[in-house]
Amino acid sequence: MRRAVFPGSFDPITLGHFDIINRALPLFDEIIVAIGVNADKKYMFSLEERQRFIEDSFVDEPKVKVITYEGLTIELCAQMDAQFILRGLRNPADFEFEKAIAHTNRKLSEIETVFLLTAASTSYISSSIVRDVLRNGGDYTVLVPDAVRVK
Repeated sequence: MRRAVFPGSFDPITLGHFDIINRALPLFDEIIVAIGVNADKKYMFSLEERQRFIEDSFVDEPKVKVITYEGLTIELCAQMDAQFILRGLRNPADFEFEKAIAHTNRKLSEIETVFLLTAASTSYISSSIVRDVLRNGGDYTVLVPDAVRVK
């Protein structure tokens, strides 16, 4: 079974994340969307909300599983018997950052990282931009899947 872990904070999931997961579905038998827990980071959305946003976004897709985790992603991959880490790239800065992590992960384990370029239509979207739009009362709904609705 070809299993990939797609790690991130997903605070919140964006249309860019949604696009990467959907485009990766034909490549893998299972995609584990892994929400990392970092006690030092302040999140806008609770862990439960972030998990629900993703689960609701992929409610009709049995190949997508959503979990939470702490620690190294490569350790999670070993626990989940995942052979791949899935990452999206928006720009050259993402590439340089992700390349360093991928090389480190490969040095520490046998894991392969698969990069997908974001679609041009979503390459400008980041969770931090979504949070900024939300904080300032803007229309964030054009940046996130329908499941992400704030009351």
